[in-house]
Amino acid sequence: MLVQRKMDWWRVVFTFRGSTLARTWKRVLLATGVAAGITVVHEGLGLQLLTLTTTPFSLIGVALSIFLGFRNNASYDRYWEARKLWGRMINISRSWARQVHMLVVPAPGASEDEAAAIDALRDTLIHRQVAYVHGLRLHLRGATDWREIRDLLGPGEFATLADESNRPAAITHQTGLLLAEAWRAGRVHPLHLPTLEASLTTITDIQGGCERILATPVPFVYNVLMHRIVALYCIFLPFGLVDSLHWVTPRAVAGVQAAAAVDPDTVRVGELFVLGVTVRAAPDTRVAFQPVLALDEIFE
Repeated sequence: MLVQRKMDWWRVVFTFRGSTLARTWKRVLLATGVAAGITVVHEGLGLQLLTLTTTPFSLIGVALSIFLGFRNNASYDRYWEARKLWGRMINISRSWARQVHMLVVPAPGASEDEAAAIDALRDTLIHRQVAYVHGLRLHLRGATDWREIRDLLGPGEFATLADESNRPAAITHQTGLLLAEAWRAGRVHPLHLPTLEASLTTITDIQGGCERILATPVPFVYNVLMHRIVALYCIFLPFGLVDSLHWVTPRAVAGVQAAAAVDPDTVRVGELFVLGVTVRAAPDTRVAFQPVLALDEIFE
């Protein structure tokens, strides 16, 4: 999502970058050219190719506004749900780091070797969550190159991910196995294990919500119907305006086309996770774990 710094009214009205016109200007130019040709034929040559009143355009405009409103609302609902889901992922990841450092601790009187082993376990569990968030990002983008998380998981486990159909889920599953092993070894208190397992369950639920959004776009029939309505509207609009607006018709058509232009990439209803998940982890993993979301260009 493109976030502009606060601008005055004039700059907002005439801005180009970040607006739909940046993607649809070719269509606006084409519609304007067609309207200019019809106007020249009608006004310059005195030929009337087709005469229409404004009544059909009023009726089509109602249908167009309904479908445009539906798509805008559906798209923003999907974006906002995705943003809330990723916000929950940020919160649960921070909670996971806090829980691991508070609950996975050496027992009183533990040996130095045992304390060192538990310290290593804490770092491993947090590094695994960093790898999971990166992996979920790659999974939602459909990426095939996962080498950036190799050092976080280790080469052995990383190699096994190649055969997994859902790699983030496999990472979470292995984390659960590590917790169970630590519990059996007495490194996690039996009363603390349900708390940690509940966090893993929440993480899995969030992933499922993201996958649901990714795999269920707005029905294609709405996009096809909307594009057809816009195309017919802009093709026949000059015939309904030229008798009353004369040489101003191309400008009016350009304004209507710019306002009603629908671009498949303007609202990426099926690609909410195309850009931007950045994960920052402090060098000392005991200090902070801060996944940061940057969903860009969804409404560019």
